[in-house]
Amino acid sequence: MYKVKVYVTLRESVLDPQGTAVKHSLHTLNYGEVAEVRIGKYMELTIEKSERDLDDVINEICSKLLANPVIEDYRYEVEEVVPQ
Repeated sequence: MYKVKVYVTLRESVLDPQGTAVKHSLHTLNYGEVAEVRIGKYMELTIEKSERDLDDVINEICSKLLANPVIEDYRYEVEEVVPQ
C-alpha cells in the first residue's frame, strides 16, 4: 500500500487572485517581507498495490481529475506504507 501526497499549483504564467489577496492581507498585517503568495491544493491518496505501474496510475488520476492540465501543474511524493 502507498501513501501518495499530491501538490497542485497554478502554472507560473497564470494569475493567482487568491494569492494576491492573501499577500495584500499579509502586508496589511505588517508582513511586508512577503514577496509573493501562490495558493494551491494538497491531497493525500492511499493506493493499494496492483499490477498497474504506480506512476502511471498517479499521473492518470492527476491529469484526469485532480489537476486542470491547462492552468495547473502537479507533483507528487510516494511513501510505502507497511500494514500493521
